[in-house]
Amino acid sequence: MIKKVKLMEELESIGIRNTREVFYNYGTPALYEQVIRRREGLLAHLGPLVVRTGYHTGRSPNDKFIVREPESEKNIWWGKVNKGMSAECAERIYFKMMAYIQGKDLYVEDCYASADEKHRIGIRVVTENAWHTLFARNMFRRYANDAELANHKTDFTIIQMPNFHADREVDCTNSEVFILLNFAKRLVLIGGTSYAGEIKKSVFTIMNYLMPLRGIMSMHCSANVGKDDDVALFFGLSGTGKTTLSADPNKKLIGDDEHGWSDDGVFNYEGGCYAKVIKLSEEAEPEIYECTRKFGTVLENVQIDAHTRRLDLDDETFTENTRAAYPLSHLSNIVEEGKAGHPKNIIMLTADAFGVLPPISKLTTEQAMYHFISGYTAKVAGTEKGVTEPKATFSTCFGAPFMALHPSVYAKLLGEKIVKHKVNCWLVNTGWTGGPYGVGNRMKIKYTRAMLTAALEGKLANVEYVKDPFFNLMVPQTCPDVPNEVLNPKNTWTDKNAYDEQAKKLANMFVENFKEYSEGTSDAIKNSGPNKF
Repeated sequence: MIKKVKLMEELESIGIRNTREVFYNYGTPALYEQVIRRREGLLAHLGPLVVRTGYHTGRSPNDKFIVREPESEKNIWWGKVNKGMSAECAERIYFKMMAYIQGKDLYVEDCYASADEKHRIGIRVVTENAWHTLFARNMFRRYANDAELANHKTDFTIIQMPNFHADREVDCTNSEVFILLNFAKRLVLIGGTSYAGEIKKSVFTIMNYLMPLRGIMSMHCSANVGKDDDVALFFGLSGTGKTTLSADPNKKLIGDDEHGWSDDGVFNYEGGCYAKVIKLSEEAEPEIYECTRKFGTVLENVQIDAHTRRLDLDDETFTENTRAAYPLSHLSNIVEEGKAGHPKNIIMLTADAFGVLPPISKLTTEQAMYHFISGYTAKVAGTEKGVTEPKATFSTCFGAPFMALHPSVYAKLLGEKIVKHKVNCWLVNTGWTGGPYGVGNRMKIKYTRAMLTAALEGKLANVEYVKDPFFNLMVPQTCPDVPNEVLNPKNTWTDKNAYDEQAKKLANMFVENFKEYSEGTSDAIKNSGPNKF
């Protein structure tokens, strides 16, 4: 265990001083006691903690900034995603936050990102709330024992003070909320929001900056592996089914959200899961459902009966973006070391709000590159502040808000690895069928699982395929345990002309969106997308 004197010296070196008590790397039971003593949350039936995040129940992408400094400025993909802040403005916020911290109790968690020791990044999380520390303890990788912990080296420090707010008039921010990443100082400052996902995604952004510069593909994806060492990757934004579909009882989970792909294979960045749990079904998602009933799980904004302490996972009073943060060890079927070999299949998930994309399509390498760069999906209600219903969007690399480098850097790495390792690629639509959002219905999860199982087990290798006339995708005409009419989305629509119009509309959106990435992209990739109408 790190000595208290050393810890205080290290905290003082980054400006944290004159604190009250510092609680260092407390275990889960001790953090529970702190949460309950401080009235930060409620203990629910069977043991999870239920907490509230207040006004901010999702990420605040417009409040995230990267500090401009010579070391990283030439590498960052500046623009609407990665917004810059001057060093002077960042310094002002930093000093105000350091003043705010004085006289407060603090919780400090030392952990790390990356299951591959060769690429390990030491993380120190400093918070004012015990439950945020428990969140970090669940999400990041923990040291196996005190001896390992004593050798912890902090590469990046995350200071999260949700009760400290910025002054937008003087602090160069867009609101009272701020998420500041400073790569030169190896420092992240988060204030004005209690939504714990900002801690998780700040570390992901750090990894997305560092790993590609080392020649490692950094990915917003889940990953699992079958009994024959057949690794599968699932790309997709929140709400498209990454967590749900990768938690397969017949396969071992490597991780549910963030991974690297090196010359040795795939490795998880994290040590936990951050799953959406609104309307979670015990029948459809038994493993994740069970995690909402376990000691150690942190439930964000889930409804709870204050008297019986029973949960209501269907209640969306606070937000549709209800979340469960739990360690991977809560799941029974995991790869404990967090790494495996090279993938045999890549699945790109989308939740199509227009209801016109096929539920599963086989992709060529060029099409895989096109759809990876495009990153089409629908923002699901509650995932971001201000989004109240699904909305069509394009998020390059299936994770633009967290990609610090230009999309071409990630796309090039992915393309090279697909070719080198002869990976099969699929586009899977978990969104709407029979009509657009508001008319049609969400694709049945049992059909999606059946299609994925068939693809991963090679049962779609020799079936008949037909090219979709709008999106140029190769669509299988038969699939075990799936009705044939489901495979062709037009067949599920009552008004066929309306389907054609919606398909043309979405195809044109793809074409228009891709213009931003045309420069430097090969003709083979550009020509593999949808037709223009």
